[in-house]
Formats: sequence, structure tokens, C-alpha cells
Amino acid sequence: MNIHSRDVNGTPDRTEAEEALAVLRHWAAKASETEVAQLDPAIARLLPGRADDAYPDLKRQYPDSFDADDAYRASLPDLQNGPASLIRGAREQIQHVGISNFRLPIRFHTRDNGDLALETSVTGTVSLDAEKKGINMSRIMRSFYRHAEKVFSFRVMEAALEDYLADLDSGDARLQMRFSFPVKVDSLRSGLMGYQYYDVALELVQTGGQRHKIVHLDYVYSSTCPCSLELSEHARQTRGQLATPHSQRSVARISIQLEPDAPCLWFEDLIDHCRRAVPTETQVMVKREDEQAFAELNAANPMFVEDAARLFCEALQSDPRIGDFRVVASHQESLHSHDAVSVLTRGAMFANQSLDPQLFATLIHRG
Repeated sequence: MNIHSRDVNGTPDRTEAEEALAVLRHWAAKASETEVAQLDPAIARLLPGRADDAYPDLKRQYPDSFDADDAYRASLPDLQNGPASLIRGAREQIQHVGISNFRLPIRFHTRDNGDLALETSVTGTVSLDAEKKGINMSRIMRSFYRHAEKVFSFRVMEAALEDYLADLDSGDARLQMRFSFPVKVDSLRSGLMGYQYYDVALELVQTGGQRHKIVHLDYVYSSTCPCSLELSEHARQTRGQLATPHSQRSVARISIQLEPDAPCLWFEDLIDHCRRAVPTETQVMVKREDEQAFAELNAANPMFVEDAARLFCEALQSDPRIGDFRVVASHQESLHSHDAVSVLTRGAMFANQSLDPQLFATLIHRG
């Protein structure tokens, strides 16, 4: 007699599964607990009235009325504040640990438009000693929210930083706020007006017992290549050939350290420095006369990326409220399939030998 065994690797249908379950239950009902455990402890859950300690019958409804009182909260495990024996990896100090990009509306003082409420992305970090397991990151947010209803300035940022330094028992800390700052600008000739938006970040750094206030600004402008301009004019004059110089949207990231106890440097002040240095800022509202004016403005201010860095440097050096600074410029070429870039720094604050590999890739205008 030939006996054909069932193909256990095949996919059974529902009827076959029900038949198998009935056979399993029939066997388990007569088997001892030891036999069931040897085969698979989970089988005990298939039998009515058979308890299985390894698979407790947990509640499946959310307990709306449960109250987490002080005693219950005190019983909760806190691994981040656990002993040093729980540290994984090298027992070394971490210079920055915290949270990035938690957002909330913040009110800022402005020079020209009163106070503005702007959506703000906050990053807060502290240093972590080598013998500490970790930090409770929600404390950074709680510390910051205690000040969130105030009109923000560096004084308010300092108060928030001091709070979370105390909450987290740390020596060094960094607080950064990023936002898009709107400014009304006039068109060149038509009399129209529109809002230009500037990516701004305020940074407060405490390290080694010293505190530094830093402002970052992205300034977007047009750069006309001087070489291309001269070659185009050469073609017109020598061969009567129409030619146009190439120009491109360009971005400069200006980072400045404020001098201690200096008068207020408004966001608009820094924007004005950029406009005086490089007046070919991209336009908001444009009619035909504005487009023609912009072409003339670019022709009057051709620049290589090296020129742009030095022009911004000259403007920043003229302001006694500004200490160390860095200019990072990117001309996103319309001639080449690569960008032209430059970095110019003054002072120790920004004089890094190594750059973030993605630094220049972040110098884009999102539009």
C-alpha cells in the first residue's frame, strides 16, 4: 500500500486549518502540561480553562480614567538616568546631545515692523559627562516652553538656556532657533512692493564658561560672470554677434558673532549690509521696467564668487557690533554643471579646518 504524506510546505486552505486545529485541540486535551510544554507552550492558549503564565491575558482597552499619581510616576523606570554600568560603547564625554526641530510660534522684535509671530524650529543640546548614561530630552522642551510666550531676544534665549542647564545638570549647552523672516521690499522701478523672506538662525552657545551669540542669515542674489560679460561684449564689438553673459541665482550664508554688550544688531541691519555689499538681490515683484533695471543692475555689478566673499567681508568689517564672522558663498552656475564656492572667515569662532561635507549643498533657495 502506498502512503502519500501531506505537503507541509504548501499553503493550507481554511478547511484544512480548521481540521488541523481540531486535531491539535483533541490531542492537547488529553496530554499532560509537560507534554504540551515540550511541543509548544503556546498550545495551552488553545484550550478553554487552561492558564499559561508565559502568555498572560492582557487588557486590550485604553484606560481613560487611569490617574498617574506621584507614587505611580515614582515607580516608572528611568533608564536615561541609570547608573554608569548601563553605558554602552566608549565611556567618553558627548559634546552635544539633545533635540532638533521641535517647532512652535515665537514672537520676535523687529526694527521696522513691530513684533512678528513666526513659526520657529528649535534645536537644544547640552554636553553629557562620560560617567552619565543620558539625559531626559523632554526637559529641554519644557524649559524652552516656560519662555515661549515672551517676545524673544538673546536675553530671553539666555534665560531659557540657563533653565535647561540647571534642569539637566550640565556645563555646556547650545540653543538654536531657525525661522523665515519677512521684509517688505520695493521693486526697482515700477513702484510695486512685496515680501522677501530670509532664512535666519539665532544661536546661543555656552562652552568652557563663556557664552557666544551668533546670527546666521542666508542672502540670495544674482551673480553675473565678469568673464562672460567681457566675452559677450567682445562678440558684439568685433563680429556684430549678439551674445548674453551668464548669470545665476547665488546664495551667501553670513554667520556673525555679536560683540559682548554691543548695541542691538537688528535682522534688518544685517540684511542692509548684504544689500550694500551685493545689490543684485533677487526680486519679488517685477514688471518689464523692473526686469530691464535688474539687467542693468547686474551689468553694473559683475562678480566672481571670490569677489562676492570679499564684498560681504568689507561690509561686515565696517560694523563694530560684529566680531568674528564667516561668509560662505555659492554661485550655482548656469554655464557649468557644478557650482562655484568660496569661504572667508575672520576670527577663531568660525576658523574650522574641516567643513561639513553637505555644507554647500544646503546653500539653496527653496523658492
